[in-house]
Amino acid sequence: MSTTKTSWPEVVGWPAAQAVTQVNTDRPDVAIEVLPSGTSVSPGFSTERVRVFFDGTGSVAATPQVG
Repeated sequence: MSTTKTSWPEVVGWPAAQAVTQVNTDRPDVAIEVLPSGTSVSPGFSTERVRVFFDGTGSVAATPQVG
C-alpha cells in the first residue's frame, strides 16, 4: 500500500498560495497548476500534476488531487 499523498481535502478554503505551499511540501515531485474555478483544462490524467482551483476570493474551491 502506497503512503504517497494524492489529495489535499484539508486545504479547501485556504488561500491558494498557502495550499500550493502545502502540496509542494508534501509532494515536491509534482507540478502544481493554479487555476480559477471553472477553467477548461485539457483532459488526461498525469501522476506528475496537481491542479489547485480557486474561487473569486482566492480561496481553494475544490480538493486538489494528483491527476
